Amino acid sequence: MGAEGLRRATEVAILNANYVATRLSKAYPILYTGSEGFVAHECIIDTRVLRDTCGITVDDIAKRLIDYGFHAPTMSFPVAGTLMIEPTESEGKAELDRFCGAMLAIAEEAQRVGRGEWPADDNPLVNAPHTCEDVTADGWTHPYTRTEAAYPEAFDRANKYWSPVGRIDGAYGDRNIMCSCPSIEDLALEAEREHSS
Repeated sequence: MGAEGLRRATEVAILNANYVATRLSKAYPILYTGSEGFVAHECIIDTRVLRDTCGITVDDIAKRLIDYGFHAPTMSFPVAGTLMIEPTESEGKAELDRFCGAMLAIAEEAQRVGRGEWPADDNPLVNAPHTCEDVTADGWTHPYTRTEAAYPEAFDRANKYWSPVGRIDGAYGDRNIMCSCPSIEDLALEAEREHSS
């Protein structure tokens, strides 16, 4: 890469972060901008405004991004309730636009909750991610369509990623750690058998 390549990669990463920040700034406040309103190689979007006005949390947004085919950016660092987006120099404009389109569509979905079009406890955001089994099973009872669940607006159907699992209770999992590995006693017996053979 060399010094020139490193400088160019840095310039593009900074340009990409500022492009994303500019595209998303109408829907999400941007934290830590400089005196000229620019960010460095990352932009931190404040999703707390959606929590405060619509009841939609950063976790809801992160999980809904899966329905759009994205892994969530860094959550709640360095500020709780934010997403730290770090587009690298390797991200092309089409992918940046696809991501921004998803984030803007998610903000609009949150506004629909805020306006009362969807209930706060049963909407595409709080139920995300939606698995293939979720949207194809009999007995769909949600106030939004299966299409809205699986193929949200601004979504490229040709690149659909189906999450293998739906929403989990992460806090419960953090508090109730379960080890699926063999017990120490079983490992000791196995080691003893291997040593004796």
